[in-house]
Order: sequence, then structure tokens, then C-alpha cells
Amino acid sequence: MATARFFRARRRALAVVLALGTAPATVAAQHSPATIFAAASLTEAFRAIAAAYHNGHPFERVNFNFAGSQQLVLQLTEGAKGDLLATADPQWMREAQARGLIDGDPVPFVRNLLVVIVPRANRAGLHGLEDLARPGVKVVLGDQAVPVGRYSRELLDGLAARGGLGANYAKQVMANVVSLEDNVKGVVSKVELGEADAGIVYRSDAQGAAAPALGQIEIPDSLNIAALYPIALLKGGDNPDLARSFLAYILSPAGQEILERFGFERLPAGSGAASRPATKP
Repeated sequence: MATARFFRARRRALAVVLALGTAPATVAAQHSPATIFAAASLTEAFRAIAAAYHNGHPFERVNFNFAGSQQLVLQLTEGAKGDLLATADPQWMREAQARGLIDGDPVPFVRNLLVVIVPRANRAGLHGLEDLARPGVKVVLGDQAVPVGRYSRELLDGLAARGGLGANYAKQVMANVVSLEDNVKGVVSKVELGEADAGIVYRSDAQGAAAPALGQIEIPDSLNIAALYPIALLKGGDNPDLARSFLAYILSPAGQEILERFGFERLPAGSGAASRPATKP
């Protein structure tokens, strides 16, 4: 009788050990993080979205890789693994598609506008867009390959052609450029530290953590550039189901409200973006 009780107890103990040995691996497999490759301008907004998402999904985690859109596509081309890609322009998303990185169709989910930033002290005395062309003014822009850099050049060309600032305006401003940055955060940093008199960035960046150190020169809406942000699932991701769930949250009213809070704009009704469900391709 005692021997039978001993073997029953041993079997129960063995079952507990086996369960303890396999459960963590099972949980880890079910709750492995998703990796989001996102344009640098999305840093603060996406971190806030992740925190809100985590409140409703406490066992799911997302990791971020923030960089210039061109850097993200290069990293993925060279073998980096991710689950979602959000770029600051459609051009780099199309490049990612051409390189076979995207699973399904990209979805436009938000837009951003440009603004000129100056250091709060504004020792150069810049008060209008025309001042950027003044000799001796130090301007910093994004590199041509960076979405904010390309948008900035489009803006300058438009101000020269339609803004009444003179045919040579864009050329004069470009002659004042002292630094070209590989993402928008680099432009903000140079101006914030007083290493430049002005820079062109997204409105969302001017409203971010650096805002107390910055002043702004507004750009008329009729002359401004609207930067469209698309997002897409990546092929070969480690957690595509979590990626789809997180994408759905970004597109939801709650996610869109957070983006607005950080200076982004919802897309116009009927654009088929924020209202489109994140379905499995």
C-alpha cells in the first residue's frame, strides 16, 4: 500500500516538473515581441501608442527600431528582421515593395506638415520665411535621401515659384545650408543646441520633447507640403499576428487620437486609410 502511494506521488511530482519545464517555452512562443521599423519622426507617438496598446494586451510586447526611412529600408534589405514598416513617405515604401520586403498592400495611416524651427533665443533674428535666404544664416536640412529632406526642397521650390519670395529663393536658402542630417531628429538636435539658426522639420517634431527649446516660423497651409505616412506588414516577421493586432490599433480611433496628440493629422475622410481594417493578406 505504501509502495503504491509512493509511485502515485512520484508520478504527480514528475508531471509537475514536466509542466514547469515546458510552460515557459510555450508562453515565450505565444508572446514573443513584434519588431516595428518606423520613421524617426514617429518615435514619441509610437511609444505612446505601444504603452496604450500594452494596457489592453499586457502579455504582448513590441520593440522599435527608429531611423530615417531610407536607413530602415537599407537595414531590411541587408537582412534585418522586422514585423511592420512605417515610413515617412510613399517613395521609400514603394522601394521596400520593389525589394520584396512587404507582405500585402501598404496602408496610408496619417500625414504630417512642415514647419521652420529656430532656437528659442533666435539670435539670428529670424521671423519670416524670407529670412532663411538672408546671407550668413545657418540652415540645417535633412539629406536629399531622407523624406523630410526631399519635402524641404519641394517646399523651397514652391515658395520660390508661388510664395512671392523670388525666383532665386530656393537657391539662396540652399547656399545657407551648413549641415545635412540623415533623419529629422538630427535637424531638431542641431537647432535645439544652437548649432544652426533654422531647420525645416515636421510639425510633430516641433511639438515634441524639444519644443520648449524651439521657436517656430509657420508655413501657410496653401504652400505647405503634406507628408503621407504608409505602413505595411513585412515578410518573414517573427510575430505576424501581433503585428496585425498592433497595426489595427494604430488605425483605430484610439491610435489616431494619440497620433493627433503628437502633432500628426488624420487623413481626410474617404481616403481609405485610418478606417481600413488590418486584415490578413
